Amino acid sequence: MMPKIKICGLKYPANIREVAVFEPDFMGFIFYPQSPRYVGPGFVMPADVPAKTARVGVFVNQQPETILQVASAHKLTHIQLHGYESPDDCYILYKHGYSLIKAFGVDAAFNFDVLKPYLDVTDYFLFDTRSKQYGGSGRAFNWTVLEKYTWNKPFFLSGGLSPALLKANGLPRHPCLFALDVNSGVEDEPGLKNTTQIQNFIHIVKNLLVHL
Repeated sequence: MMPKIKICGLKYPANIREVAVFEPDFMGFIFYPQSPRYVGPGFVMPADVPAKTARVGVFVNQQPETILQVASAHKLTHIQLHGYESPDDCYILYKHGYSLIKAFGVDAAFNFDVLKPYLDVTDYFLFDTRSKQYGGSGRAFNWTVLEKYTWNKPFFLSGGLSPALLKANGLPRHPCLFALDVNSGVEDEPGLKNTTQIQNFIHIVKNLLVHL
């Protein structure tokens, strides 16, 4: 089955509309002020984002009450937590009916046992490259570490994804791989996506699956 595709870090309304033409499964909007892809306080979600495309709000170490206010204002369907949020924080959001994605920075020494407290309060995990920032490193981690992931919960794969990376490395074969989360690998500058690169990315994913 083809992994879902999430285009993350969208920022500009006209560009959002251009990307929406491809009807990605998920579109991600960053509500973290320190990110260069922060949508800004005056952000208005374009009305023509396809109904079939899930709207993901990305948050970092923000209070659940604040997140809920933003999620309601922008009619988000999914909340992605990319900081050090606790299982209790996740539960508060989860019980309000939002699909919850909890991100973790992964490296060769990552211990997947730390995910256990989050199993019952999330819908998905997201595995990004471990860095000093909260994501956005533009680098891929060694996917062989995913062989140690044995929990039965679907995950998003992030971290340096691009058309060139997929051409060179293919896709990891893991039964819980649910979606590919691409950001800097398909953009001209932070927040401005290149539609040709997005088209190439989607084409490569489809082609890879044909040859599996």
